[in-house]
Amino acid sequence: MKTTPEHNDRMAKLTFASVYPHYITKVERKDRTKEELHQVIEWLTGFDKSDLQTLIDEKVTFKTFFDKATLNPNATQITGVICGYRIEEIDNPLTKQVRYLDKLVDELAKGKKMEKILRGE
Repeated sequence: MKTTPEHNDRMAKLTFASVYPHYITKVERKDRTKEELHQVIEWLTGFDKSDLQTLIDEKVTFKTFFDKATLNPNATQITGVICGYRIEEIDNPLTKQVRYLDKLVDELAKGKKMEKILRGE
């Protein structure tokens, strides 16, 4: 399934603060912790808990969120289908990065071991 320009634009304008509570709910419902979620986000983006809170308070868009991030070099190892899209086939870099994060949160919620989620680190 190919992303459309409208889909990519919507992803860019979505705020991290609007999605973050859903990430927490998803992982906690599956008996994972907020701390584990933060570990996964930090691995992907380099943002620690304090950085995340600042970005949430500033209500940054995903575009700004990933512009400020230092993406983990192993992020390209994140593959598979998320939300109907095969990650490795997504052309738009920002949409791909958002789907990387979605996939990591999904793996955490599904009970995958942290060393597997963090791609061997």
